[in-house]
Formats: sequence, structure tokens, C-alpha cells
Amino acid sequence: MSKNKPEDNYKVAAQNRRARFDYEIIETLQVGIMLVGSELKSLRQGKGSINEAHAGEMQGEIYLFNANIAEYPQARHFNHEPKRPRKLLMRKKQMNKFLGAIRKKGLTLVPLVMYFNHKGRVKLELALGKGKNTVDKRETIKERDWKRDKSRILKNQG
Repeated sequence: MSKNKPEDNYKVAAQNRRARFDYEIIETLQVGIMLVGSELKSLRQGKGSINEAHAGEMQGEIYLFNANIAEYPQARHFNHEPKRPRKLLMRKKQMNKFLGAIRKKGLTLVPLVMYFNHKGRVKLELALGKGKNTVDKRETIKERDWKRDKSRILKNQG
């Protein structure tokens, strides 16, 4: 898992905040994504959403499905389809590793953050995750509440 988060260093275009609550994140990977010009312009305006998005296999490649990037009004008839599948760019070895985990272990590829890197290119932080059940979610809430209370107590004492 990466120590420095993309949100710290780069401009975030879209974020899936609920993913870390719904899934137990096993491994993360930063990948590229193939976009057309109108999608890029729309993302620069902050009109992208990956809340309902997921990644999966199509024709031997990994694609991002159901990511909503709003149409760019100035593109007119050269515009893109908002929820079209978008190809993810990664090395063959990484792709085979993630596809094997999906097939054998029943894990899910979840997009966490879509951001612009220092070169202005759009990158996607993709995570290999295992779905949590209700008991695990309750445990996460308890831990989060305890950390908040603990920091409040330490702050008041110090």
C-alpha cells in the first residue's frame, strides 16, 4: 500500500470515499487511463465521478466501467459518451496478477482516486479489495469513533 496518497501531492479529479468503508483494501496500484479530449477537459473542470465505478476484464484487457465523466458543452458533436468503458493502462505482468486475483480469489478491482499527476496526465489509483460484510463495517465504525475520542481526550489533557 502506498504511503503517500495522491490527494496530498496532486489535483484530485474524482474520488471514491466510500470504497475504503465498503472494501478491505489488499493492494493498490497507480494506472493510466485512456481518455478522449472532451473527457479530459471535463475532468479539469471537476465534473467526474467514480463513486459507482468498478474495473473488470473485457477482451483480455482491464477496463473501467460505470465511471461518469460529464459531457463537455463546448465539444458539441465531438463529445463523448459519459459512462463508456475506459481502458486502463498497466503492464502485462500487473494485469495478469490482478486478473488472476479476480478469477481465483473472488476479489474486486475498485477505483479509489482519479487525479492529475505532476505532468498533467490523468492517473487512477486502483485497489484490489475484498468486500466487507455488515459486522466488519460496524467494527470499522467503532475503531474510527474510538480514535476520534482518544485524540479528543489526549488533546484536552495536554
